[in-house]
Amino acid sequence: MGRVLWTRSVYSRLTMRTDSLFYRLFQRLPRLLFELVGQASDHADSYRFTSEEIKETAFRLDGVFVPPESQPTWPLFFIEVQFQRDSTFYSRFFAEIFLYLRQQQPRHPWQAVVMYPTRVIDPGMHPHYEALLSSSQVQRIYLNEWAASRQTLLQRVVGLVLATPDQTGGEARAVIAQARQESVDKAKTQSILELVETIVAYKLKGLSRKEIQAMLEFPDTELKQTRFYQDVFAEGEAAIILRLLQRRCGALPPALTARVTGLSIADLEALGDALLEFQSLSDIEHWLEGQARERK
Repeated sequence: MGRVLWTRSVYSRLTMRTDSLFYRLFQRLPRLLFELVGQASDHADSYRFTSEEIKETAFRLDGVFVPPESQPTWPLFFIEVQFQRDSTFYSRFFAEIFLYLRQQQPRHPWQAVVMYPTRVIDPGMHPHYEALLSSSQVQRIYLNEWAASRQTLLQRVVGLVLATPDQTGGEARAVIAQARQESVDKAKTQSILELVETIVAYKLKGLSRKEIQAMLEFPDTELKQTRFYQDVFAEGEAAIILRLLQRRCGALPPALTARVTGLSIADLEALGDALLEFQSLSDIEHWLEGQARERK
């Protein structure tokens, strides 16, 4: 199998889109987490899934599954979707977890779950964190291996996220077919169909509504119009861009956050490419000013 070489800009766009997609997946299908970690999903709907910012730092956890306060023995799950190779990842991730525990003082035990697209992205064991990485409290999941059999509906959904553009149509139709076959209730079926539509729209942005409709072979689906594309893409990508900017440049003042949030999809993608070179808040401001001058 040939090696795939990724540029930093491709990594940036891939990270933005997959982070946002998995955030939506966990919100809509919380049992996905429990299937990933091999635990019973009976209580999945009782958990609250959030993205948590660590106060007084530039840290933000990708996701936290918070159990009810009435169930102190249920674990608190820290979730990270890591699609970019980063040799310092575990230093940041465990720092975020322990800062959260110090600030929030939760009653519950905790578990950490890191999801990689493949083993190649995992930076591997680190002498500072070997005990944690070898413990039952930390699970590393390689999504391509986990979803390889495509036996369950959730494996098919993850397979769709990982699919190449050429594979996307077939993977999407397989998800829809299995959702119908399993005869889940109407609301859940509709939720899965909306997720499929969202994933396809994220992955194949050049396709029109009619082209996606034809690809899915589901003419009755209510694919979102232009407002859907703008709202979903801009909201999701702006959130990820802000998190990446905070990691590189520190906490953003409200005015700067508002300017980034108000950018178009095209500008957000361009900012995702550019931010890898940023060192300070002034770099963000200069970039925004440059974009404003170009539009005049």
